[in-house]
Amino acid sequence: MIVGVPREVKADEYRVAMLPVGVEELTRAGHRVLIEAGAGAGSGLTDVQYQAAGATVVAEAAEIWARADLIVKVKEPLAAEWPRMRAGQVVFAYFHFAADEALTRAVIDSGATAIAYETIRDARGALPLLTPMSEVAGRMSVQQGAKFLERPQGGRGTLLSGVPGVAPAEVVVLGGGVVGSNAARVAAGMGATVKLFDVNLDRLRYLDEVTPPNLITLFSDRHTVRDAVAAADLVVGAVLVVGARAPRLVLKEDLAGMKPGAVIVDVAIDQGGCVETSRPTTHREPTFVVDGVVHYCVANMPGAVGRTSTYALCNVTLPYVLRLAAKGWRAVADADPGFETGVNVHAGRVANAAVAATFNLPLADWRDGPSG
Repeated sequence: MIVGVPREVKADEYRVAMLPVGVEELTRAGHRVLIEAGAGAGSGLTDVQYQAAGATVVAEAAEIWARADLIVKVKEPLAAEWPRMRAGQVVFAYFHFAADEALTRAVIDSGATAIAYETIRDARGALPLLTPMSEVAGRMSVQQGAKFLERPQGGRGTLLSGVPGVAPAEVVVLGGGVVGSNAARVAAGMGATVKLFDVNLDRLRYLDEVTPPNLITLFSDRHTVRDAVAAADLVVGAVLVVGARAPRLVLKEDLAGMKPGAVIVDVAIDQGGCVETSRPTTHREPTFVVDGVVHYCVANMPGAVGRTSTYALCNVTLPYVLRLAAKGWRAVADADPGFETGVNVHAGRVANAAVAATFNLPLADWRDGPSG
């Protein structure tokens, strides 16, 4: 099989979808790897390293898309890449379809098979390919929130930890999953007073047992969330409904009750955001202000720490890439129900129920489609 790794083109995206060790494993198994020149530069990986591992370095992304049977990416294809997808080709990446109807329809029109990292499950029902990036994003959310609380950045001028004689900041974390628990632990570790919300009481009980006393767990309902957000210096949106658009827990009307210069970091922006006033931003222009509240809504937060994120991501994606190259995606999906949940679009039809429901599209069984 020919495996293609194009350079990421999303703004300020420094990750790459394969490490040199992945190239070596694939080439030893008899496959060919094409990698775009400079693809690993943002993660500190050189073309020479990829060549030494057995890759063919290609100057133009168009050649990779034209020749590869399997495209391995980090982020979803952008509009400039949509015409390069083709029927019979497999694209393995983060897609987050429910947040982007235009992308969804472009992949449908291409006839390609889209396998989404973020909806693959393991034997425990967890999300193994989403987890490492959620860990990174959760930890970064507090780091970024702390920075944008500084007055020169438009924030309240509040130090998360406080100092002796001055109270620490109030941090609200919406969602107790991987993103939320990582964000809450970092914020608590910095000395902030943290309120962590979730609708799963078992999850809250667990987090209550393993987190420090300056972290309070609360059941998520409309009134409790609204009151907590009003008192918060920093709000982290960390809600996830797998494959679907994130529910909106903070409404525009709620911003009027928030502190001027408070900060919202909406990590759920990849899935549409859990704050009504959120819209995607970039690392170059990460924030905007609505009703006096600073919004940080960067859609590829882990991309800023490319070296850490690339290694964390490739540690979990490589075993899947090796299986796809060895057996083909259909055989892997037939044998692994968890991997099957990653098949979002195939041969012009949507195979993921949440995506189909989001855009009112018919739901199809991928087994009924063409064999390519």
